[in-house]
Amino acid sequence: MAVKEELRKLGLHFIVVDLGEVEVMVNISMTQRQELKANLLLSGLELMDDKKSMLIEKIKNIIIEMVHHSEEIIKVNFSDYLSEKMNHDYTYLSNLFSEVQGTTIEQFIISHKTERIKELIIYGEHNITEIAWKMGYSSVAHLSSQFKKVTGLSPSHFKQLKDKRRCPLEEVGNVKA
Repeated sequence: MAVKEELRKLGLHFIVVDLGEVEVMVNISMTQRQELKANLLLSGLELMDDKKSMLIEKIKNIIIEMVHHSEEIIKVNFSDYLSEKMNHDYTYLSNLFSEVQGTTIEQFIISHKTERIKELIIYGEHNITEIAWKMGYSSVAHLSSQFKKVTGLSPSHFKQLKDKRRCPLEEVGNVKA
């Protein structure tokens, strides 16, 4: 919405404003580009001109959408899915991502999956088996081992810690003898 508003302020007509991508109807002047860039920065957004940076952002957005916002479980290999979505060879995308981000696409996905799993554990609406299925793991054991590698805790230990952090309201502020 912020991007659309800034484009309107500059009198720029747009065709598409999507996550991380804008298509305008006419070429914009250097002055308009600079003004748009400055105004977006004020909103906490960044205008990217570099094709590599734009590819990296698209990869991140696809991963974040897939892990945090999609209820659909991807049935194909993620590398094939990403290649198809991005219209680029996965090896190229993978090498570019590693070069720019200093981490692999796989590690980025694992980090986001771990955060999502933490979120699902904290919400307490699903058990670990359901979370494993929802997150596309082949088994609870696979989820657990990956979760432990990243956090140092098993999912069940993480859940216990979460439960221990909460204190009944009537006990808050009371000194225990």
